[in-house]
Amino acid sequence: MAPSVHAQKVYSIELPSTYKKIIRGHLALGGIDPNGDSIAVNSYYIEVKGKPFIPVIGEFHYSRYPSEYWEESILKMKAGGINVIATYVFWNLHERKEGTFDWSGNLDLKKFITLCQKHAMQVIVRLGPFGHGEIRNGALPDWLYGRPFEVRSNDEGYLHYVKILYGQIGNQLQGLFYKDGGNIIGVQLENEFQHTAAPWEITYPGSAREYTVARRDIGVTHEGVSISQAKNENATYGNDHMATLKKIANAAGIDVPIYTATGWGNAAILQKGSVPVTAGYAYPTWAPKEPSPFYLYKDIHHNPDYAPVSYDPELYPSVPAELGSGIMITNYRRPTVIWQSIEPMIVRTLGSGSNGIGYYMYHGGSTPVFDHFYSEESTGLPKISYDFQAPIGEFGDIREHYRSLKLLHMFLDSYGDKLAPLQSSLPVANPEKADDVTTLRYAVRSGPNTGFVFMHNFQDHIDVKDIADVQLKIKTATEPIVIPAKGAFTLKAGASAILPFNLDLNGLLLKSATVQPLTKLERNGAVHYVFFSNDGFKPMLVFDGIKKVKGENCVISASGNTTLVQGTEGKVFSFSMDGKQFLVIPRSLARQALKVNDVLLFSEATLLPQGGSIELLSAGHDQVTLSIYPGISKVITITGAELVKAAPLSKLFSSYTIKFKTVTPTVRFEKLSDQKYVLKAGVSLKGLNDLTLRLTYKGDRAMAFFDGLLVADHFYYGKPWDIGLKRFIPKLQQQDMVFIFHPLSKAAPYLIDFDPSEIPDFSKENSVLQMEKIDVIPEYKAVLSID
Repeated sequence: MAPSVHAQKVYSIELPSTYKKIIRGHLALGGIDPNGDSIAVNSYYIEVKGKPFIPVIGEFHYSRYPSEYWEESILKMKAGGINVIATYVFWNLHERKEGTFDWSGNLDLKKFITLCQKHAMQVIVRLGPFGHGEIRNGALPDWLYGRPFEVRSNDEGYLHYVKILYGQIGNQLQGLFYKDGGNIIGVQLENEFQHTAAPWEITYPGSAREYTVARRDIGVTHEGVSISQAKNENATYGNDHMATLKKIANAAGIDVPIYTATGWGNAAILQKGSVPVTAGYAYPTWAPKEPSPFYLYKDIHHNPDYAPVSYDPELYPSVPAELGSGIMITNYRRPTVIWQSIEPMIVRTLGSGSNGIGYYMYHGGSTPVFDHFYSEESTGLPKISYDFQAPIGEFGDIREHYRSLKLLHMFLDSYGDKLAPLQSSLPVANPEKADDVTTLRYAVRSGPNTGFVFMHNFQDHIDVKDIADVQLKIKTATEPIVIPAKGAFTLKAGASAILPFNLDLNGLLLKSATVQPLTKLERNGAVHYVFFSNDGFKPMLVFDGIKKVKGENCVISASGNTTLVQGTEGKVFSFSMDGKQFLVIPRSLARQALKVNDVLLFSEATLLPQGGSIELLSAGHDQVTLSIYPGISKVITITGAELVKAAPLSKLFSSYTIKFKTVTPTVRFEKLSDQKYVLKAGVSLKGLNDLTLRLTYKGDRAMAFFDGLLVADHFYYGKPWDIGLKRFIPKLQQQDMVFIFHPLSKAAPYLIDFDPSEIPDFSKENSVLQMEKIDVIPEYKAVLSID
């Protein structure tokens, strides 16, 4: 990022005197479980047990991941702050042959939902029939193509098969619905109906694509998520079709509190009977490479992304279900989704008034191969890989945005009930064009006197600079709030922040702060409030009234009728006030945080609580740190590593070093020719949790085979190919794994998406293949128990 632009400026915003009326009872949604607990939906947010609830939804396709590792992945998602898992039921995988359904192995839907329930994870099941998801035919079976009826229609011939499908799904999910005490709180009916379709893969090379859509809807059908200005003459028919699907689902025993439907681009929904979900993709492969509008604040409740829409948005909560936390790469387009881009998008979306967050995809996977390939090949997708550059990758690897997004998820877990009723206000000078990167981008979610400021400094496909020497003035109904109370802050290039004002902390009023709320703990009747500081913001908390404060590494002062607590940027500090404990940590440490039973654990490793123990996974590092807040005197036992006490981060912490016995895996990767390599048999995990083969190369694509059968593939997009070997170990102990690499052409159309450093030197030849480095990365595992 470029150097700072220094131009001190005060930004002012006046909070409204009136707010939107929240409407209840107008939607045919909601339900009660056997314990009398309820889920309800009003015009602005979802309520669980009568309390506002902001769902954090992560998409994970059970059929694209080995079932023996589902539980580990569910635990990773839960530790990342996901509270609802969304998953597709791909019809064509389950009924590959008409009349024969397969619910076994990696297709065992019931087992997957039951594992989610075991770990208190709620689920939204995406029923189809059409699913898209870059699966063959959008999940419609091949054998449906040559039938004497229109697919995705109210034709009785088509609905006959839908009834069979929904009946099969209903049988699998029996007893797992919310009304039965289960964890299935919602289902999605269809997908992008009257908006988009998938190509039928039954075609001929070079022929025009034919789409999985009824003829009547061809005029409103798009290739990807987009704005639709086409007038839909069949909108009533579309609404009727969605209502028909719900009736079929209910008849099959599928009865849930929440029905969802694609809301973007004029897609049909179940009017007043579904939550229309929205989307946002800043790096799509189906659209030109250009700055997107998804970093500009707006009243998203009134004006959804990808509007116009087919419904009155003021009647429904704004719940984005497909925020692109990655993207698929294709033969033709290969954008890199910058991991730093995702957090600012979520901050913008929440600040604009959304009361739900959904990631597509949150966990990558691999499209299964049966009688043929089931990926959407005609649009240029890999035959197997569905990594999606997701926070959790194709082989379960943890990415950087997994940790940065967790900061927001922890905030929503602790403060979501306060945030949900607050409505969005925009400044008069709100940037409305993506190329305006010098004006501060911010919005306020508020009631008459309290709220949160949401700000960020990011725009895709444009370089941005620091916005320096900033001060905010918020005009509330009773008094102005100035942030910071003293001096100014700098919003760093690429950064984001959520800052509270007039926040009631159980009777203690936090007037303003330059630190971001992370979480809160309740231990032995005492409340611990945890915040984190961002670079460019001098940590400062301002409390109403003159208070007695006891602190560590901070300066306390009085100003008027307020108490100021100030720390040093990048340092840990703590203080107590009115019987409450406060901890402020730097963002770098907050990224390592995990809340477990009202204790905070911090580690560079991935921490997965399960029962009374905690699994600790460390990829590539045989020594990691572990800190615990508040400090404990209990005994910690560990298996799989050595635990050594270390100097604590502050007097309120307990800190340790965890040392694994170093493992140097014996792996033979041999070159057979310029394009072919072989991973020799005999590879073993040797007690490791996983073993990653990292192939750093420049080329067009790479493929891996056992006995001539393709088992994994990769399209080069400037990044190494990381292959988790755990799933292949049984074969690798007996067989060689053969790799084939293909050269990159100077004429490749996707080079427009690459950073110059990722493009090889074509000065001497028109195609290049370079194998640059081969690494083997062990993932260590230990299990902790705190007695």
